[in-house]
Amino acid sequence: MYSIQCHHLVKSYKDFQLGPLNLSIPKGMITGLVGENGAGKSTLIKALLGLIQQDSGQINILGRDCTNEIPEKVLDDLGIVFDEIHFPKDLKIKDLVKFLPSLYSNWDGTQFQRYLHDFSLPENRKIKELSKGMKIKLSLAIALSHQAKILILDEGTSGLDPGAREDILDILLDFIQDPEHTVFCSTHILSDLEKVADYIAFIHKGKLYFMEEKDTLKDNYRMYFCSEEEARKISKDAIVAKRKSQFGVQLLVHGNKMDRSLNLDRPSIEDIMLFFIRGEVL
Repeated sequence: MYSIQCHHLVKSYKDFQLGPLNLSIPKGMITGLVGENGAGKSTLIKALLGLIQQDSGQINILGRDCTNEIPEKVLDDLGIVFDEIHFPKDLKIKDLVKFLPSLYSNWDGTQFQRYLHDFSLPENRKIKELSKGMKIKLSLAIALSHQAKILILDEGTSGLDPGAREDILDILLDFIQDPEHTVFCSTHILSDLEKVADYIAFIHKGKLYFMEEKDTLKDNYRMYFCSEEEARKISKDAIVAKRKSQFGVQLLVHGNKMDRSLNLDRPSIEDIMLFFIRGEVL
């Protein structure tokens, strides 16, 4: 069962094109969207949220067609967290309480107050006076107080100190305990995804290179460091990508197609991503 699906999604700009892209985000899981800056992560998220209009393709969220417009019922089910909060900067947190109930049909003011307390958010502080971590926690408090079924974060942990990032990851793990909930988050902090993600989707130059379970991804791939001569002896079917250095060749290989007696290293998500970005993909 999928919470979000897009089919043949395309969005073109003068110097960049996203897609054609097919992506299915499973319900009850945390899916991390990764890629270098400019790869298309934010473009994809904005298209899914209807913030930009795609050129072609279809978008489904929670089983409803959201290609041209997101139905109000679906909007209620979306909790959205960007790296900057989009409210008037002179508003105090306590002022938000006055109009947030009008934005969401399932607003729970008691739960919101509880999150303000749990997140140590000062109600008399103006939004412009909040740290980046506080702003993201405030966005999460809002998202979690209207019974959202899907949390979508675009660089939601970017620029935060390790302690604040850890707090947010704990919130995501707690949220996903409900099998009807889904998290879809883009980030360039891959160590965060190593801790919490179930699936990894990798975008490079507007194309989706893979969407796989994190553990399967890391189990299937291995790294092998060798000389050019040794690399030539390896079956091309076993090699996914290679990178040359002054010390020899770094290979990303299919582990099940390699001699296990060789000194093969288990890659991190960052290792795999760098092979696709900077290496020669075979």
